[in-house]
Order: sequence, then C-alpha cells, then structure tokens
Amino acid sequence: MIELLQYRFFLNALLAGVLTAISCGIMGSYIVSKRIVFISGGITHASFGGIGLGYFFGFNPLLGAMVFSILSGLGIEFMSKKTDVREDSVIAILWSFGMAVGVIFVFLTPGYSANLMSYLFGNILTVSSLNLYFLLFLCVLIIVVFASMFKTILFVSFDEQFARALRLPVDTVNYLLIAIVALTIVFNIRIAGIILVISLLTIPQTIANIFVKDLKQMIYYSILIGLLGNILGLLLSYQFNIPSGASIIFCLVLFFLLAKVFRGIQTAFRIRTQLSKK
Repeated sequence: MIELLQYRFFLNALLAGVLTAISCGIMGSYIVSKRIVFISGGITHASFGGIGLGYFFGFNPLLGAMVFSILSGLGIEFMSKKTDVREDSVIAILWSFGMAVGVIFVFLTPGYSANLMSYLFGNILTVSSLNLYFLLFLCVLIIVVFASMFKTILFVSFDEQFARALRLPVDTVNYLLIAIVALTIVFNIRIAGIILVISLLTIPQTIANIFVKDLKQMIYYSILIGLLGNILGLLLSYQFNIPSGASIIFCLVLFFLLAKVFRGIQTAFRIRTQLSKK
C-alpha cells in the first residue's frame, strides 16, 4: 500500500474513492429512501446516448452524458407526474432510447473507440485531475443542498403527500434532486462505468439500512461503507490485475452478504435471549 502512494494515478484513484463515497453515499441514501432505484437505473443507461453523441461529434463524451442524463431525469419526473403515462413505462422508453442512440452513434463513429469500455465498466485508475475537480464540485453542491434543505428532503423522501400538506416545495425539490442524481451518475461513470455505477448508489445504502433507519445515520454509514469498498476494491484490482470497477462492486456485494449474515446471527441471538428469560 505504501509503495503505491508514490504513483500519481493511485493517489488520484484514492481521492476519487473518497469523493465518490461522499457523493454516492448522500445521493444514494436519498434514492434508496425514496425508492427510486429504477429511475436511477434508467438515467444511468440513458446517459449512453450522450456518450455516443460525444464520440461521433468529437466533444467530451461525459458532457454529452451529462446533458442526456439531466434531460432524462427531468423528463421522467415530468412525464410520470404530469401525464397519464406510467412511471415504469417512461423509464423503459428513455432507457432504451438512450442506449439505442448511443449504440447508433458509436457505430457510425469512424475508427475504433478504445475508451468506450472505460465508460461502460469504469476504471478508477484512469481518473484525471479534471475528473477530481468535477467530483469535488459535485460533493460541495450535494453537501450545500442537503445541509440547507435537509428537513424538506426528509419529508419528501418518506412522505411526499404529508410534505405537500405542509406546503413544502415538493416539485421543486424533486426536480432539483433528480438533476443532482443525474450529475452524480455522470461524474461517477469513470469510477464504475454505466453498467455498474448504480451499484455505488444502492449497495452501501442497502447495507446501512440493514442496521439503521434514520436518513442521517444512513448517509454516514453509506459513506463509510462506500469508502471501504473503494479502497479494498483498489487493492484487490492491483493485487490480481483485474478491472477496478468490478473489484469495487465485488467488495461491496461481499460486505452486503456479510452484513446479512451478521444481522441474522444478531437477530437469532436476541430471540434466543428473550426466550431464555421467559
């Protein structure tokens, strides 16, 4: 571990791991609490359309993914709430449309798209200084929004109807947060890729939710779990020369299985103790 710190790319990867844990830990807790994981998956896959456009027209694919993701997220939110089209149908339409556009424009792009695999599956070891600045900006934005609007976000996450009864700006919060979800997905594509980034937004939070129900505690636990998964995944990737994104997700899934086993043992012990007292 110490010898790896000599390399700039590894330091960048560690910093990216910290910033990813913070951004995904906070936004993922909102996603899991509000039960919009499927929406996030739709936004993730729709972003591939922007990547395809970026390849074809010669601009940064992440810029295209950002535009596609934000428009997809806002489109899902608007169409599912303001029209009679079912939310799952809207998600499926935008999901498939984004993937189709991406595939078409990548196919039409002359030459071989060597970096395409890094967008699909991620590679935290290729994170640049510019990627780190984007992630830092994202973390600051998320922290400012949640710190200033936490109670409103809490009400909207768990009981939207009650929030409306209190005359809270529910629609504004929903549109704002879905846009930030889209940004979180795009800025973390370099870490785990389109295929796996949704895991960073759901697995640590699901593990945290096994032990805590409070949103604030879930955020703290999710950040810690995500950070451990990123670091161990990096070391695993280096040790066995395997893709870093997949290694990180593998560690997080392993944490989930261990958490379920531990929780099961803890529950069984509690029941046994209660029965012995009777």
